Formats: sequence, structure tokens, C-alpha cells
Amino acid sequence: MRRTKVLSWKFPLDYILKMNTTKHTLHTARLINNCPTCSVNSGLELAFSQEEKETEYYTKANPMITETLYCHSCNNMIYPVNWTDDIEGVYHYNKKLAKAKNSSIRLKTRAYVLMLLLLAAVSTGVLLILNF
Repeated sequence: MRRTKVLSWKFPLDYILKMNTTKHTLHTARLINNCPTCSVNSGLELAFSQEEKETEYYTKANPMITETLYCHSCNNMIYPVNWTDDIEGVYHYNKKLAKAKNSSIRLKTRAYVLMLLLLAAVSTGVLLILNF
């Protein structure tokens, strides 16, 4: 039986608009809970972050907030599977404190200038068609 490759073509918007992705830390907290792996009481740090894409024409924040729990004593990431009930409670409290950035598109001046030029070109074309 012969296999064929299925090619999926996506518009290379990242290459045309030259997107830069930056990660913003929204909230960090040092926890006084025991680490599930090394049982040290003062090494946990909980961080909430959000990604933001920036192009020449607009900026847009990703609505998804990522959280990481890191132990500075054993230098390990603590995944949610290993969290205790105490850590879960502190996580929910600190998640309320992390204020996410607005995820709507914020246009830059270059986009406004481009829209103004397009509007001027269209209105000029309409006036020329109506007059001649």
C-alpha cells in the first residue's frame, strides 16, 4: 500500500508580520508550604505569566495565563499532579491576585496610518468613478 503525505499549508503570517513574542510575569509569590519532592518548607515559588505577540501593526496578549511552581531548594519544577491540598489552596488564592492583561488587539500608529491611506485611496477612486 502506498502512503501519501498530506501537506497542510498555513499562511506564514509570522514571517510577513515579524511577530515578536514576549512573556510577562503577572504575579509571583514565595510559598511557605512543604515541597512535595524534597519537603523543604521555604523554597517554593509560584509564578503566573502571560504571553504577548507584537507586530509592526498591532499588539495582542494571549488570554491564557500559565502558572509554574518551582522549588529553589531542589531546583525542580513541581507539576500540578504532585501538588498537595495546601498548595492547591494557595494556588487558587494567588490566581485571583494575578491580573491578566487585556487580550484585545491594540493597534499601533502604523496601522492607523495604513487604514487612513486605504480610506483615502478608496474615496478617491469612488470620486473619480462618479465624476467621469
